[in-house]
Amino acid sequence: MLLLLLIGPRRCFTGNVSSGLPLEPTPPHEDYTMENFTPLTSLLGGLLIGLASAAMLVLNGRIAGISGITGGVLRAGAGDTLWRVLFVAGLLTGGVVYGLLSPESFAVTIDRSVPALLAAGVLVGFGTQMGNGCTSGHGICGLSRFSGRSLVAVLTFMATAAAMVFAVTTFFGGTI
Repeated sequence: MLLLLLIGPRRCFTGNVSSGLPLEPTPPHEDYTMENFTPLTSLLGGLLIGLASAAMLVLNGRIAGISGITGGVLRAGAGDTLWRVLFVAGLLTGGVVYGLLSPESFAVTIDRSVPALLAAGVLVGFGTQMGNGCTSGHGICGLSRFSGRSLVAVLTFMATAAAMVFAVTTFFGGTI
């Protein structure tokens, strides 16, 4: 499966997303290349995330679900706030340090309107509360513990994401 993903046929699209016109598939004779394909750094990042999640579970008995930890900062009980604040501060500090060391890694343009981004953020927040966790809690920690509830949650996340990408691309020309 991994080999198929790495060398299999890819369907690429051309066109101007901001024009609002649907994207057209590239002709099959064109060279297919993947931008920003970084398998080694992705593997290293995945290993570090897995090790950190396992360490948190083994050493503290807690699941490294980001939405639960972040949400718990606001509603945590006595003696339960400090570790949550330090965890979130560590996430933010890591991002800031990496941004200072490699600013080109954060050179991303988003072709979405501010209302669309705000709506997406609210919907993600609502979904994580409704699903009792986010992709890090269910996808990384839950699946590694063979949790059936997490499997259903991850399948729901992925199906919803695929449906939304299809809907935005098909009905809104790739932008909202």
